[in-house]
Amino acid sequence: MAIRVLSDGLINRIAAGEVVERPASVVKELVENSLDAGATRIDVYLEGGGIGRIRVTDNGCGIPFAELPLAFARHATSKLARFEELEGIATLGFRGEALASIAAVAQVRLASQPAGGEGGEVIVGPDTPLSVRPVARPQGSEVEVADLFARVPVRRKFLKHERTELQHALDGLTRLALARPELRLTLRHHQRCLLDLSPQRGVVERLRAVKGDRLGPLLEFGEEIDGVGVAGVVALPGSDLPAAAASLLFVNGRPVHDRLLTHAIRQAHETLVMRHRTPFVILFVEVQPGEVDVNVHPAKAEVRFREPGRIHNVVASVVRDCLGSWGREAEGEAAGGGSAGGPPLATSHGGQSVAAAEVQSDYPSERAGETTWSPRHPPGLQGGAAPVAGSPVVARRPYGLTLEAWRGQA
Repeated sequence: MAIRVLSDGLINRIAAGEVVERPASVVKELVENSLDAGATRIDVYLEGGGIGRIRVTDNGCGIPFAELPLAFARHATSKLARFEELEGIATLGFRGEALASIAAVAQVRLASQPAGGEGGEVIVGPDTPLSVRPVARPQGSEVEVADLFARVPVRRKFLKHERTELQHALDGLTRLALARPELRLTLRHHQRCLLDLSPQRGVVERLRAVKGDRLGPLLEFGEEIDGVGVAGVVALPGSDLPAAAASLLFVNGRPVHDRLLTHAIRQAHETLVMRHRTPFVILFVEVQPGEVDVNVHPAKAEVRFREPGRIHNVVASVVRDCLGSWGREAEGEAAGGGSAGGPPLATSHGGQSVAAAEVQSDYPSERAGETTWSPRHPPGLQGGAAPVAGSPVVARRPYGLTLEAWRGQA
């Protein structure tokens, strides 16, 4: 068989498969673009689970009229100019592939209005040449995607029922909403409103807005050890929430799936064994951008740490200390005839807490360093604020963590 050079159209459709797997992939890419544009409000509308139509509207900075055609050029981005900048990238997107990939497998309309500039609208699709015209609209952008994979039947037949695709989109939006509690976010499916989230003070309020009465006792934690910021929320036994395998992980604000972090959480709670079930953890890890490689997965769903052992030890130490403090409080309550909101913890260290310097892991690394912290309230956590009504916080750590420090926003 002769070797041939593929056409640009075929190349684009093949490349799109790495970015656009299902409707939820499109929603994720568009919402992340909105967040990178500084949006404080994002409205998402879906039809047919997102297979029929996806519309994402935001109040971000908008795109100048002259740059609208470039938005659909492959590898065109405003977030990266030189290779050296990739190591310190702090935005959710940076490859310049999303819109081009989506337009290769669906009809796309983009309308955008920058502050004080001329607005415009672009229409493009697999068989539709790109066209641009001036339009006037409120500041921000709106992207509408229709008939996903209609021209790629082999991809479309692998999509699940619209209810399944809708759930994937909802799960992805929920993760992004937890990482950005200050964001106003809505999701509608046809005429049904599935999410209507107002800006909240922190993760606990956001979690309650999403999960409602399923929340049981909660424990917040936040600590900085050896330049690694670790913060989050633990749902203790009594919460109707999934187990640690489904815990939510964020690295520098980016939702990720990471075996190293999952192992650290598992090791922490195995040292302090829950008698009834595994805790659900929402974990935020903050490191210098140069300490983590976010360019290791087509969907940017995985990361690689420069010093994985050190990160593992710090996370295990902080989560273990958090659960250990609650366990000691629970034992004290039990001794006094009270209750701390869940079954007690059985420890494998004779009831003694494990200091950071004593942490051992399956990952080679130096031992975790001394804890250094200041009583600053992390933007995603309650810090020293009053507990959220209806969301009992059974223990509160006396320290905080400024998660914005590494993003240059402190």
